[in-house]
Amino acid sequence: VQLQASGGGLVQAGNSLRLSCAASRRTSSTYAVGWFRQAPGKEREFVAGISWDGRSTYYADSVKGRFTISGDNAKNTVYLQMNTLKPEDTAVYYCAARAGVLPKASRSSYDYWGQGTQVTVSS
Repeated sequence: VQLQASGGGLVQAGNSLRLSCAASRRTSSTYAVGWFRQAPGKEREFVAGISWDGRSTYYADSVKGRFTISGDNAKNTVYLQMNTLKPEDTAVYYCAARAGVLPKASRSSYDYWGQGTQVTVSS
């Protein structure tokens, strides 16, 4: 499975962006998807995750209420809608997939990673 993350860009604080994570192919396996981000000089951190069936979603406290993760199985794509962006949201955002039902916050739990997309929020 190959993942392609897109949708990053430069925006002013308070504005929105929507990131997309497209999977190369649909498989019979069950995958949960997570979004992570890595700011310069910091470790990669969990942002949001969605269960394989899209029924359960999870968020880091720092983005809860501002970001929404969703999936479109027909398009093999997971989205991260980011609203009310803040300068501290600036980072490279990565999507990742893990074999299983639920996402996890641990980076090591994921089997596949996308290449990352840069999000820059100016004040």
